[in-house]
Amino acid sequence: MPLHLRIIPVLLSAGLAGQAMAAGLPDEGRKIAEIWCATCHQVSDDQATANTEAPAFAAVAEKYPGDDGLAALAAFLADPHPVMPDMSLTRREIADLVAYIGSL
Repeated sequence: MPLHLRIIPVLLSAGLAGQAMAAGLPDEGRKIAEIWCATCHQVSDDQATANTEAPAFAAVAEKYPGDDGLAALAAFLADPHPVMPDMSLTRREIADLVAYIGSL
């Protein structure tokens, strides 16, 4: 088998591994949400109280469906907004938080 045909599967698997590493971790995102977001947002069904003016995470998930919606949500979270406190989340934390919201 020619060398270039043997290298292609290796390159493809390396690319997929990179994509997997870039993907957020929903369980970590839930932890971040419980620490930073639960004061205002309902971040899970088992949360007892939340600010009624802040959308529940389930509603946020509906507003930002699919990969394009989640990419837009990540961009929103990366840019501070006057309504929300500037939490200075890292890219990893944003990816995890978006993965959690996407899992709802």
